[in-house]
Order: sequence, then structure tokens, then C-alpha cells
Amino acid sequence: MALPISHDTFVTFLVNAKRQTYAAQGDEATVAPLLLGSRQLEYRDRALLYRDIYFGGAYFVGQETVYHDSLAIWAMGYAGGLIAPIISPLEMGQVYEFLRAALGQVASERPYRGPRIFRDGAYVYTDESQGDIDRFSGVETITREDNQVYQLRYSGGLLR
Repeated sequence: MALPISHDTFVTFLVNAKRQTYAAQGDEATVAPLLLGSRQLEYRDRALLYRDIYFGGAYFVGQETVYHDSLAIWAMGYAGGLIAPIISPLEMGQVYEFLRAALGQVASERPYRGPRIFRDGAYVYTDESQGDIDRFSGVETITREDNQVYQLRYSGGLLR
């Protein structure tokens, strides 16, 4: 299936959606969820709707979907989270605050997660991906003082 909009319009929308939902607001962006026990974030621009639904916290599983009118045109599944021995809510909050900052750096060249590398203080975010917007997969990690504290795997692409 071909995109019903231009590639550039789609990528611009996706980058804006990601920057305006979890990256900007975290769980505060949650709307009333369609699925019991989930968190749901949404961003709309005219005929386009971005919906991110996930379950969990320290470890989570979710899916992002972009719709044009009521037709799903792109999706990405993901799973990951904190790696032991992070146990305190304070540490968890620090890692996820850093993650939101990294995800706020999403760019149109790789509009899946964050940049290839992002540093702030003791934290380093890295994202390694293969493919393009049509079909891709990747792994993002966060280290603190050279110790891995977070990992997420993702894959997705245009729906056919």
C-alpha cells in the first residue's frame, strides 16, 4: 500500500507526534485508554492520528500506530525497560526523565526513537537501527557511568 500522503508530510507528522507526546509530557500525556490497564498517548493533525498504547512501567510493551483518516498506515512495536539493579523510584524517574530528553531529539532522518547518541551528565543514550521508514528495527540503550541501566528493542514500518 502506498502512503496516502507525501513521504515528507508523513515523516514531519511522526516526528512532531513523538516530540509532543511521551518525550514532552511522559505519562501526563495519557488520554482515556482503549485497552484496560494500558496507557495511551495521542497526537492529531487534521487527517493524521498518532496513537501510542503501552503496558507496564519499569518493563513495558507497546505499539505506536499512525492512521490516515481511519486507516492504519504505519506501526512500530516495542518492548524494554530498566535493567536491575535499579530499584528505587528515584532512580527509575531519573532514567525515564533522561529517556524523554533523548526521545525529544528524534529527527526526520531516523524517526523511530531518539538520536544515534545523546549525552547528559552521567547518562548516555544510544540507538542502533537498521532499515528505513518502510521497514526497520533497532535497539536503544541507556548507560549510567558505563553501566547499562535500560534497553528497548523495536521494529516496524509501513503497513501493506
